[in-house]
Amino acid sequence: MPEKTIGDPSIGLQEIGQMSLVAHLEDLRRRLIICCIAIVLTSSISYVYAAEILHLITAPAGKLYYMNPTEAFFAYIQISVFTGFLVALPLLMFEIWTFLVPALTKQEQKASILLVPLSVVLFFLGLAFSYYLALPAGIKFFLGFATEDLQPLFSLGQYLSFVISFLLPFGLVFELPLFIIILAKLGVISSVFLVEKRKTMLVLAFVIGAVIAPTPDVFSQIMIAVPIILLYEMSVIIVKYTLHK
Repeated sequence: MPEKTIGDPSIGLQEIGQMSLVAHLEDLRRRLIICCIAIVLTSSISYVYAAEILHLITAPAGKLYYMNPTEAFFAYIQISVFTGFLVALPLLMFEIWTFLVPALTKQEQKASILLVPLSVVLFFLGLAFSYYLALPAGIKFFLGFATEDLQPLFSLGQYLSFVISFLLPFGLVFELPLFIIILAKLGVISSVFLVEKRKTMLVLAFVIGAVIAPTPDVFSQIMIAVPIILLYEMSVIIVKYTLHK
């Protein structure tokens, strides 16, 4: 029996919808496989340089220790997967974008050509800000509790978990201006609205800091809340003077 195609006049609208859904699911499956393969490849390459990457990550804290024989091995795996994900992120974003493109209008497609790379750049800017400014300040703050009778002894595994959970929120926080600009471009919000909600955003920034901070201390929450507030104010300026909204 010949296989039916979407152009076949004998096919009803319901069958066309089902075939279209199957095609989308197959496309999604193919892209997920590509993303997984990309992460595995970049993680494998990162494992070769895991010692160098570990040296960079542990620089703010100095010498670390592993408490059991397997901790160092799993730390290398953790570093490799994290680095592999970051290296593969542009490809992951590209795959997500190409999957969503058919559902977008021509105007939205043109805008996304700029917005997708910009979102990746902002994410990495957030990571860089966290690594070079926020993380050293955080480590210095926590080391400040050391006394003659109380000396820090960082476990490798726990330190890496702390660093990763400290870096990633900043990558997401730095997407805030892009999110606000998109809403302003769509006419959902304006600079007047943003100014009116400034006090609300101030409170919300600390709430977000409390939720996504890697530790429950006030210092970590402030380190996340302050960039949110600054990025919000920068977004107000962009919306008002660049977009004229």
